Amino acid sequence: MLSFTHQTMFQITKILQNTLNTLEPKELISFQVINPDITSSLYNGNIVTCNGIEHIYRGYKTWMDLAHILECRMLTPEILDENHILMRYEKLNKDSSFHKNIVNKEEKYGTNSIFGQIHKNEEASFISSYMQALQNVHVNNRVRILNLGVNSGDEFEAIQAYMDNFQNLELVGIDYCESAINAAKEKFKNMPNISLHVSDINNLNLLNLGKFDLIISIGTLQSSNLQFNKILMSIVQNQLKKEGAMILGFPNCRWIDGEMIYGARVKNYAFSEMGLLYKDVIFAKKYLQQKKFRVTITGKDYIFLTATSIRKN
Repeated sequence: MLSFTHQTMFQITKILQNTLNTLEPKELISFQVINPDITSSLYNGNIVTCNGIEHIYRGYKTWMDLAHILECRMLTPEILDENHILMRYEKLNKDSSFHKNIVNKEEKYGTNSIFGQIHKNEEASFISSYMQALQNVHVNNRVRILNLGVNSGDEFEAIQAYMDNFQNLELVGIDYCESAINAAKEKFKNMPNISLHVSDINNLNLLNLGKFDLIISIGTLQSSNLQFNKILMSIVQNQLKKEGAMILGFPNCRWIDGEMIYGARVKNYAFSEMGLLYKDVIFAKKYLQQKKFRVTITGKDYIFLTATSIRKN
């Protein structure tokens, strides 16, 4: 069994990566480390002596981060004795990513797809950042809300939980995936203030939806069939009220084998490369500032850009 005491994190990562390279997906790797609960308020890297042996201290967050860096799932540690635990990682099956399991383009994000099993609102880093974005745009002052790429309606559910006057809002959702829209219609069937449409965002102007107080789009405008700069400018000019607000969510994660793994990934790179993500974020920030919006950028696994109008009537 592997046991780590004085080894650096660089050394540990290299040892575990070499071992994982010999394993098949779903196989486990275990290793003994000092129990993080042995003390508190101690930063990683400090020395703790147990039974005369020096250990480099590390908290659970570091072990969780390392599991995701190595594309593993951290399982429940086992207590070995009062000072040590057995960490257990399960190697993820990277072939279970929804990006690699596409039946047809329209149903890539459908109810029967792997993406259909994802519930972003149950991911702490997503929902906390999204709720902050709702506060940033003063959602309580918005009446007409448009969601581009609504899928099964997670963002509307969060707004419903957040607002006391939800029934007084007018919410419109657009998505090109018919099965996802049907699922959203079933979910919100008793809410006449929500209307949902199967449509391509490229044809948004043909729907004659009017203008909105708030426009939300999470992980949609960066789709390969959309020209981000062009579609963003069109939406701001044609669907957003001058005194309106926007929430744009940029995925900075991957969904693999039941886990949300931090870091955007693009083709031809074996590691997380976020150049394209930041390129879109910076364009949106500069463009919206030119249009007299106050812009904030927050988030982690999803980068949230919020924009609120500062025009003077």
